[in-house]
Amino acid sequence: MFTGIIQSIGRIERLEPRGGDVRVAIDAGKLRLDRVARGDSVAVNGVCLTAVELSARGFAADVSRETLSLTTLGDLVPGSPVNLETALTLATPLGGHLVSGHVDGVGTVIERREDARSWRLRIRAPVELARYIAAKGSICVDGTSLTVNRVDGDCFELNIVPHTLRETIIGGYQTGTRVNLEVDLIARYLERLLLGSAADPGLDAGAQGGADRGASRLTTAFLAEHGFVRPAD
Repeated sequence: MFTGIIQSIGRIERLEPRGGDVRVAIDAGKLRLDRVARGDSVAVNGVCLTAVELSARGFAADVSRETLSLTTLGDLVPGSPVNLETALTLATPLGGHLVSGHVDGVGTVIERREDARSWRLRIRAPVELARYIAAKGSICVDGTSLTVNRVDGDCFELNIVPHTLRETIIGGYQTGTRVNLEVDLIARYLERLLLGSAADPGLDAGAQGGADRGASRLTTAFLAEHGFVRPAD
């Protein structure tokens, strides 16, 4: 688990193809490597990877074909900057929100504009993830815990303050940049629990799992019926 507070901007040193997947070597920048052991988890642009080699300046990790195809890690080249965060401990302040390091989908930056010293970013999410993104809720973008300002269909807006622009790779985003997205864990579990309670008792577990992958049954009327929101007047 992670908290979405980026500890360092690292850089890709090299990519080594290995039988269809890749071993990636990363210069960890200012990341505290004395706290990282072989086998530990490190989030790289929001993707949980396992450190398999350590050096004085960084670490290496294996990236599977599945991860390469479902995240932006397949876009990386030597020199690419990456957000880095080590795994939570019981003594870690939870400054962001709980993040698993399992990317749900890839979004695209569709607008970037200045707002005083901050930036406003507009990102289009995969349609199937849009229902988990709520105004003033949390979302993880390339491993960074951020607050959603506004939602419009499958697009959402973020306000990025100067500190975050300096300390993460977000400062390099342009229109068209692809980003890893992880939605709030609570939203996913809430939907699963509610759908489970509303599922047809005649369905077996496998059939219910198939239903879950279809259209969402989590509607405003359903939430009102179960006491989560007030019914409309």
